[in-house]
Amino acid sequence: MGREIKLSHLDSVLTELSYPVSREVAAETFEGATVTYADGEGNLGELISRTPADQYESFEELRDEINNKVPREAVGEPYQSEGEG
Repeated sequence: MGREIKLSHLDSVLTELSYPVSREVAAETFEGATVTYADGEGNLGELISRTPADQYESFEELRDEINNKVPREAVGEPYQSEGEG
């Protein structure tokens, strides 16, 4: 069984890689990992493989590209902030 990672905990997981890292190596490293969203889940390796750059210089750069590939519903309801209330 693969590893499950909450989208909100992605930073701590991506810091496990040594940077710079190629898209291919990052995708292979996390091919068995599932990232869980507010509404669903996805394979982290597949998300990484769909990112545009061939190489990432930092986990922040890779994280931002992954966040651009997750479905809009992944982060919850549009226009809602967890900080409100």
